Amino acid sequence: MIARFAALADIHGNLAALDAILADTARRGIETTVLLGDLLSGPLQPRETADRLMALDAIAIAGNHERQLLQYGRDRMGASDAFAADAITPPQRDWLANLPATYRLDHEILLCHGTPTDDLTYLLETIEPTGVRPATHDEVAGRVGDGDARLILCGHSHQPRTMLLDDGRLVVNPGSVGLQAYEDDHVHPHRAQTGSPHARYAILERSEASWRVEFIAIPYGWDQEAERAARNGRSDWATALRTGRV
Repeated sequence: MIARFAALADIHGNLAALDAILADTARRGIETTVLLGDLLSGPLQPRETADRLMALDAIAIAGNHERQLLQYGRDRMGASDAFAADAITPPQRDWLANLPATYRLDHEILLCHGTPTDDLTYLLETIEPTGVRPATHDEVAGRVGDGDARLILCGHSHQPRTMLLDDGRLVVNPGSVGLQAYEDDHVHPHRAQTGSPHARYAILERSEASWRVEFIAIPYGWDQEAERAARNGRSDWATALRTGRV
């Protein structure tokens, strides 16, 4: 039974941020890592990131960007998916195609990207016409349904957040490894931003009562990655990578 592990989400091809986090997990002696989707898409280093992740042999699931990259034609792809689609190799594409949408770990841990049934819906946030806000307890409970997993890990919103449900189930989003701010128009136009450029992940450790959650923010060479994004035609990413804001 797993007692301690690292949860990483939304890497988006940011190899520098990923390497900074992997160095931190190694320093802490963490042997198990789970990846919660949106691994490669973005204007940075998707091919090199795929190489690193495939060699890592972590437990990984697909996010909405993996699904879109594999299923959409170029006329439907956004710029981040198109950049990754052009960069990755056939074996890397095959690796993505074999990632499950959800995964059960030790029976009591559920990995998903958005919600357990929808990779485009935020689990711990709600989008309204006025923007995005933290979800209520009842909203989160409704989205996770009646499953028996005691720990539910998600990504997608890039926001480090946790909620303990009344029935004792714990829901955790570790935040994003590779992109700390973005704008989206799904459901309603909104912004997601953490306010700093640090790479983020979470450490989960089993205790007698529940799970201990530690959110980690790691510095890395974000100015260099912002310059890379700008060279690749993404000034929006350059700003987000430097500041954690849009």
